[in-house]
Amino acid sequence: MLNLTELNDSIPELDRAAMEAAVDHWNNVAKPIGSLGLLEDLVVQIAGLQGTPQVCIDRRVALPMCADNGVVAEGVTQTGQEITTLVAGNMAKGISSVCVMGRVAGVDVVPTDVGMVQPAPDVRDRSVARGTQNMVNGPAMTREQALQAIQVGIDAAAWAADQGYKLIVSGEMGIGNTTTSSAVASVLLDQLVEQMTGVGAGLSSDGLKRKVAAIKKAIQVNQPNPDDALDVLAKVGGFDIAALAGLCIGGALRGVPVLLDGFISTVSALVAYRMCPKCISALIATHVSGEPAARTVLEALGLTPVIHAGMRLGEGTGAVCLIPMLDMALNMYNGASFEAIGMEAYEVSPR
Repeated sequence: MLNLTELNDSIPELDRAAMEAAVDHWNNVAKPIGSLGLLEDLVVQIAGLQGTPQVCIDRRVALPMCADNGVVAEGVTQTGQEITTLVAGNMAKGISSVCVMGRVAGVDVVPTDVGMVQPAPDVRDRSVARGTQNMVNGPAMTREQALQAIQVGIDAAAWAADQGYKLIVSGEMGIGNTTTSSAVASVLLDQLVEQMTGVGAGLSSDGLKRKVAAIKKAIQVNQPNPDDALDVLAKVGGFDIAALAGLCIGGALRGVPVLLDGFISTVSALVAYRMCPKCISALIATHVSGEPAARTVLEALGLTPVIHAGMRLGEGTGAVCLIPMLDMALNMYNGASFEAIGMEAYEVSPR
């Protein structure tokens, strides 16, 4: 059984010497100091994770976690659970949205079934159960199942590291998972359900009312403990959220950056952070989702997103969009120095 305290203690600290060397390197690149803003900070963070200022992100993989949620029985979604299987299968075929966008950025896509009702061909099967229970009637899963799903994510990150991947893209597919994510965020952040809940994949106003009502009832029935993230996850979360939380922890354990996608991924990161705070060192907020609670969750994590484009597609698509920007930043990082172009270096201004 996972021991979250031991896991947290096992996460290595960022290599401060490598980070300082990366900052010095940036300051000698022939451009105004700090002029690439957050992109410079991210390269420094990755240097700290990799333990060297010679940053390399030449291999990248998206690891979408796929699962179904029993709460769809409450009419909180526009489509049925068969769409989870359909899209997961398309990921395995290389034709889903994240695959199409990922090819531009050189991203491999490896989906995992953590708990789909209906399995899909060629999707890695690490299923904990065939969907969660309806959280309106009781806990979505047992505490043991939640830990098992977290382990799936940790193992996926370890696999990626062993395969030589230098970046992990978080992503998901699961009809009903904006409902579970809103529920988890509402409890962990002590926010009104109405403020943390959006239309997801396109609910009508009546559908949104059903969604809010279902979340409120689930919280009332289960009484999740906001001081125990695992309890919240088990009672009103989903297998995909749990596995993505494990992915965050696993990336930190292996020193591999995890590019967070949208609302579901950042809520999963919040769960991971509450369980293993040191995992924050590996997390990168790629964009701010169009979901209404997205900014609140990122603020709670203390992460600053790079892209503000109102995206809310999921699968890992928003996270993939950051990779070409990181590639361009690294080209600058490895570019000409002031000395090479015969220019006097800018001075570092005191902050």
